[in-house]
Amino acid sequence: MDAADLAYAGLARQADLVVGGEVSARELVDATLARIERIDPVLNAYRVVFAERARAEADSVDAHRRDAGDRPLLGVPVAIKDDCDVAGEVTAWGTDAHGPAVAADAEVVRRLRRAGAIVIGKTHVPELTIVPFTETPTFGKTRNPWDLERTPGGSSGGSGAAVAAGLAGAALGSDGAGSIRIPAGWCGLFGLKPQRGRVPMAPHVENWHGLSTFGPLTRTVADSARFYDAVSDGGPSFAAAAARPPGRLRVAVSTNVPAPVTAKVAPEHLGAVESTAELLRALGHEVVERQIDWGSAFLGVVTRYLRGIHDAAATLPHPERLSRRTRGYVRLGGLIPPPALARARAAEASDRARINAVFAEGADVVLTPTFVRGPLRIGEYEGRGAQWTLNGTARVVPHLGPFNATGQPAAAVPAGFHEGLPLSVQLVGRPEDEDTLLSLAAQLEEARPWAHRRPPHAP
Repeated sequence: MDAADLAYAGLARQADLVVGGEVSARELVDATLARIERIDPVLNAYRVVFAERARAEADSVDAHRRDAGDRPLLGVPVAIKDDCDVAGEVTAWGTDAHGPAVAADAEVVRRLRRAGAIVIGKTHVPELTIVPFTETPTFGKTRNPWDLERTPGGSSGGSGAAVAAGLAGAALGSDGAGSIRIPAGWCGLFGLKPQRGRVPMAPHVENWHGLSTFGPLTRTVADSARFYDAVSDGGPSFAAAAARPPGRLRVAVSTNVPAPVTAKVAPEHLGAVESTAELLRALGHEVVERQIDWGSAFLGVVTRYLRGIHDAAATLPHPERLSRRTRGYVRLGGLIPPPALARARAAEASDRARINAVFAEGADVVLTPTFVRGPLRIGEYEGRGAQWTLNGTARVVPHLGPFNATGQPAAAVPAGFHEGLPLSVQLVGRPEDEDTLLSLAAQLEEARPWAHRRPPHAP
């Protein structure tokens, strides 16, 4: 296997190669570091790379491989989004307003290490992880390896670019209003936002008032399943679910845009939903049209999101260093009083009941667009203020945030290409039911493979 094939093998295959002794962890890490050195100056996916530390950890893996026990991510280079703590490094949140280096790994990072993963670096995010594009005054612009004039998305944009370009076996992201699914969709990856509470957020109690959760961006469904088995709080095996045929399911298709957003889904993105629906029918599933009643979920997300930004900024030691646009978001969040936040959180139960009525009526999975349009151009919101940016970007990804409010699992699944850029659809599961999503997504992947496709700017 040559270096490029190894880099693009993905987390599960890389771990199997190391466990089987076909590739050493040091070879895998060195190949990844060589790609980062060659490709990342163009993409700008990483804020910091732990080259020497990663090599030392790889050498330790190789020295003790036969005694490693059951470590499902053994030797795999994994990138960490820069909103998650890695011991000895600052958590920058896309800004120079951050505090000092942290003393301990976040719990999810500790679990990755326990599973044998090698933390190879931290990936760029937009300032305070606010927007769906990864561009900051402090750290510059992160580019999409499919088209260097396009964003990989956000806020897990660096993670998406790194995995899409073969600069990590997988990457940790987080999703507060689509921030795993957006870069997964725009980078041709699989991205599952798990059930709220499935992955520990410690040392954080909750981010954005309960909207956000950690999870991976990966090349394949099996990669995500193995990652979740390593970091989640118990329960059935996700890897087993991904390997299991889904049986005949009832899939409801919903393309209506949540109020009060006014946006039309572009023809190519409607086409991705329609072609996926046809494929599901061909695979034996029942596919019906059933438009979701979104209720007030979208407004509830905006309320919690803006207040969350305000509260996060209040914890920074140097808030004066934030950009003008971010300070605008902070001000908008400050206009939301505690009673309004409490009402938004109290409305979660009724919003969940409205949205999940489709499951009560017999659906097993819901299929929606991931986006209403293709990836934003680099600099598209350059110089724009908070209100303009909020209004504009909300129209691009309106179908994602409501499932952060309900807390249930939802995944971005690759669905072909349009003019050289990846297309994606969203699959949404019942509460607590990642298993069905993984099983169905794996079936789609087998019928319409995507992981073999490599972006032109990451040879």
